[in-house]
Amino acid sequence: MAAQLDDLDRKILVLLQEDATLPLDEIARRLGASKTPIWNRIRKMRASGVIKSEVALLDPELIGLESCFFVLIRTAEHDANWLGRFLRAVQNRPEVLEAHRLAGDIDYILKVRVPNARAFDAFYQALIKEVSIFNVTSSLSMEEIKNTTVLPLDIPASGQHQRQTPPNHSVGRD
Repeated sequence: MAAQLDDLDRKILVLLQEDATLPLDEIARRLGASKTPIWNRIRKMRASGVIKSEVALLDPELIGLESCFFVLIRTAEHDANWLGRFLRAVQNRPEVLEAHRLAGDIDYILKVRVPNARAFDAFYQALIKEVSIFNVTSSLSMEEIKNTTVLPLDIPASGQHQRQTPPNHSVGRD
């Protein structure tokens, strides 16, 4: 169930998504409010889980994780035992940044970050030793066109945009 957020909550979240290290004084100044109500709202959003965590976002290429693969998985098994093994295998592999169960012909998609193709092959070999997979298709991302952690807070339930999300949240490589 979605949390009930008012305009001030959304404005606070926009600022925190841009830079979670902003001092409380600066957030209050930018929003034209006093610190205490802003702090109370932030605490409430943390307590309710709207704000899950605050992290440092790293540039994967600068730390040697230059290759991003998307792994499409189809399985012939759909029982609880297989699913448990698969979930453990995926959760225990630090290379897996995201894992999603899908509707349609593909059962799962993984986003995997590794230094190079050789490291990806080692990941793949380890994965198929842990769990049987009917079909795997892997694709190497040639260029990251957009990567953001900023969630759009201005999309109404009807799905029509009211205003544009600021463009400075994407990362591209020239």
